[in-house]
Amino acid sequence: MSEVELDAAVTRAPRLHGDTSVDGRIVRSGSISLDDPDLYLNRELSWLEFNRRVLAQAADADVPLLERLRFIAIFASNLDEFFMVRVAGLKRQVAAGVTRRTPDGRTPQEQLRDCAQRLRPMLETSSDILHDQVLPLLARNGVSLISVHDLDGAQRAELDAYFTDQVFPVLTPLAVDPGHPFPYISNLSLSLAVTVRDRKTGQRHFARVKVPGVLPRFVQLADGTGAVPLEDLMAADLARLFPGMEVLETWPFRVTRNAELDLGEDEAEDLLMAIEQELRNRRFGAVVRLEVAHGTPQRVIALLQDELDIGSDDTYVVSGLLGQDDLQQLADLDVPRLKWQPWNPVPHPRFASGAEGTPVDVFEEIRRGDLLVHHPYDSFVHTVERFITAAAEDPDVLAIKQTLYRTSGDSPIVQALIRAAERGKQVVALVELKARFDEEANIVWARELEKAGVHVVYGLVGLKTHTKTALVVRREAGGIRRYVHIGTGNYNPRTARLYTDVGLFSADHELGADLTDLFNFLTGYARQDTYRRLLVAPVNLRERIVELIQREIDLHNGRPTACGAGQRQGLIRLKLNALIDAPLIAELYRASRAGVRIELVIRGICGLRPGIPGISDRIRVVSIVGRLLEHSRILQFGPADMYLGSADWMPRNLDRRVEVMAPVSDPALREELRQVLDAELADNVNGWILKADGSWHRRSPGDGEDPRPSQQLFMQAADQRFAADRDGVQPDRTAPTR
Repeated sequence: MSEVELDAAVTRAPRLHGDTSVDGRIVRSGSISLDDPDLYLNRELSWLEFNRRVLAQAADADVPLLERLRFIAIFASNLDEFFMVRVAGLKRQVAAGVTRRTPDGRTPQEQLRDCAQRLRPMLETSSDILHDQVLPLLARNGVSLISVHDLDGAQRAELDAYFTDQVFPVLTPLAVDPGHPFPYISNLSLSLAVTVRDRKTGQRHFARVKVPGVLPRFVQLADGTGAVPLEDLMAADLARLFPGMEVLETWPFRVTRNAELDLGEDEAEDLLMAIEQELRNRRFGAVVRLEVAHGTPQRVIALLQDELDIGSDDTYVVSGLLGQDDLQQLADLDVPRLKWQPWNPVPHPRFASGAEGTPVDVFEEIRRGDLLVHHPYDSFVHTVERFITAAAEDPDVLAIKQTLYRTSGDSPIVQALIRAAERGKQVVALVELKARFDEEANIVWARELEKAGVHVVYGLVGLKTHTKTALVVRREAGGIRRYVHIGTGNYNPRTARLYTDVGLFSADHELGADLTDLFNFLTGYARQDTYRRLLVAPVNLRERIVELIQREIDLHNGRPTACGAGQRQGLIRLKLNALIDAPLIAELYRASRAGVRIELVIRGICGLRPGIPGISDRIRVVSIVGRLLEHSRILQFGPADMYLGSADWMPRNLDRRVEVMAPVSDPALREELRQVLDAELADNVNGWILKADGSWHRRSPGDGEDPRPSQQLFMQAADQRFAADRDGVQPDRTAPTR
């Protein structure tokens, strides 16, 4: 966003009832209602602003070129999901006549309008960054995206042969005329709209040719000088598909469909079968977006709109390449100098090998004291994966119970659960079939678990199981002992290298008893209304959060609480992926008005407006967007109460999902979490500050100020700890950079 745009945005800051303006500064007067729509930011628009921050990484000259290309692909992929789910949902509400307003006061129709207005300039910016900045710079560095028309004779012959051998056999031209109805266009597929003329009759015809997704989108030249988009190669050789016809014009277009599951769980006798049916139905979801190339004639656009039953408001003219999510293929090219320097997660010091490389007994280490891991800085393979693998192989382990929201079928964790079941252990895997876009994969490997004898439970009717928990029951000399892992991330070794998450290992009796009760609720008919230490949604999480906020208000004002009397400055610090629950936002506003200091690290959607005088002027909101995807959830109330877990502050997480937030009681581990929050709140490289008007401003080091990129500092600290451990130096787990 330019300085002019930022200045214009500031003038649009919300004004509440009774406000006046003095020198451009809003002054509060009169009564204040915490449900005033002007106090809230729109969820959909806030998400678009998050994606704008992702796009800013692509424009950052300090980011390596292929990584900039990857951020463009991520930006485009994010938008695909936004249309498939959020826009599709809004359109369904409009079709159903829903006029209920969001906390910020918008109807579904108004949200669709405002999203389109916000999005179209962003798409232009994305194309400009790609075609005017990134691709020219890549070309100078030997990675070129080349048009067929710019190839020399040898290169063209090479690609003609590739077309003949690999492409032509899988192409299917589909005519559109009275005898051939308009073909089905699959979701996110790239197609060519082709107009041909019969050389004998002179009659024009329209046809559609799908760009096959089974082939690489970009065809690499053998000499390594670049790649050609597959649709460009097809367009150049289309005459071979239409012998006797003259190809007059070819225009790429792309379709996005509603991909949200419409699952009537309450009526489904078999949840697995119901979801499989919905997955089949998803292919035929309504079209929610049509993308056409710049320059496409209006008559072609009108034909596509008519056949796809979509209007101009949902048609997007794209300058340059369509389907930019496929740029991930080029970003994966093996050109190290154009990528970030490789970095590998390191073993956690307490799980590292012992003397002469002997493996540490993970259960003995957890018994010795609670243990906190911070991924990917602490290796997922050497901690979480090792914990589950050790449990599967240990003859004293009697049972393993685990929730699996997103993972991969070839995951060592899934294989460990299979081995454990084959060895006669009691193994329970709660597989969430409703994990969006992973439903089909989850069904496949869940059935493999069942074949091995694992007790597989497919979630709960009406509730999505989102918690990340594992429970190991072990027979020991002193009796049965339970070991737990409670985390913020999925049990997925692939994303564990890309997402930042935290997790807690513990042998605490009450945490183990709580997890036992939780799994009994998930697998049986138990109605568990109370837990000893865990905060569990939808049981007690919302209520307990409200109580903790009120406690900070009371302590700040010197009123006695359950923690005792005495006055101290109230403090609330939260790290979340999303904050949009209006009742909890109102509670934070109440706390701010009472004088409580509130610091928020929100990766994506934020419905709270900070910095409103008299309302939220004690609230600061930071977002970190960098090399890794921030994913952890950490709650801090006062100096000592710390929680970690799976729940964001969204209505769905608090009321319609099974979530767990676990208290962190060890003072050293609480200090580690405080260090995480400190570093991210101080990040002046990848940190963004949210203003009251909803605009985000990227931070940068001031004069004489050192850069403080939190993710890079965590990597450096992990490397230093690993080197110290390797050299026999006692590692400091509470170093400032931690």
